[in-house]
Amino acid sequence: MVISEKKQHIDKIMGAVNSGSAAARSSLAASWRRSVERHGLDPADNITVNLVNASELHERRNKHDRFMMVAAPKLDHLFGLVGNSGCGVLLTDEVGIVLDQRCTDADTDTFKEWGLCLGADWSEAAEGTNGIGTCLTEKRQVTIHRNDHFLARNIGMSCMDAPIFGTDGRLLAALDVSSARADQTESYNQLIGAMVGQTAKSIESDFFRASFPRARIVVADSGDSDIATLLAIDADDIVIGATRNARKVFDLELLGAIKPRPASDIFGREDGPTGFVKAERAAVVRALARAGGNVSEAARALGVGRATLYRRMKRLGLGD
Repeated sequence: MVISEKKQHIDKIMGAVNSGSAAARSSLAASWRRSVERHGLDPADNITVNLVNASELHERRNKHDRFMMVAAPKLDHLFGLVGNSGCGVLLTDEVGIVLDQRCTDADTDTFKEWGLCLGADWSEAAEGTNGIGTCLTEKRQVTIHRNDHFLARNIGMSCMDAPIFGTDGRLLAALDVSSARADQTESYNQLIGAMVGQTAKSIESDFFRASFPRARIVVADSGDSDIATLLAIDADDIVIGATRNARKVFDLELLGAIKPRPASDIFGREDGPTGFVKAERAAVVRALARAGGNVSEAARALGVGRATLYRRMKRLGLGD
């Protein structure tokens, strides 16, 4: 990379930072300004990427062990799609420390030279505007292509990132695909970005399902196919979990544990078992359905006598 190109980049960054209106017009310029004013960075800094020590990395990976196990097959699949084009796949924790990585053997040294490796800190506070850090800071999918980066030493890279949220609605991780290929185009980045977004949604959904193994998972239509909108409902028809987007859609607690609510209240209908009579009727109807209408078999499943079940059916309006 020629010195003049770096100088032009530094001048552009500082011009935007010192502008009175650039940050208001552009989210990218706003990130550049954060890099200077909040994090005290200089686009001319040429320090190496910070790496956490082996002990801290081990601790962070252990903390996210169950999540990483769920994510691993998705990382493998994504890498299978983009790895041969010189791209690497990275998974970070909620503050931007790289926990897992996929890259070809031929690209390993290149990625390590760029700091795209296990234990690297790619937060905005450490690296300024970059795919991972800016994605985590703004909690949205981003593409930071070459000169979009804050530090001049990073302008040879393209990074496509999407956030992943945990079952408590809080930020959990960032999924990143990075490339240092000089010929990588913005249109190609758009294709990769779409795959990154879909994979992040899939990981978030799979981790949510794995976190509520005994619950019924309801997929809600939020109008955005790229966002996981899931509810976990227990055997008593009580909502016990919700993804971040489901919390927004259904006006639930945005962070932490949600207050248990009947699913019928969430979906705005009154046909669920909201009272003892309705609950009893639903139980009898389910038992009869499972027994194919055989009253004797349904009575045995409910632990009552056939005559008792007939009396209950009549009282519940199920005589026919």
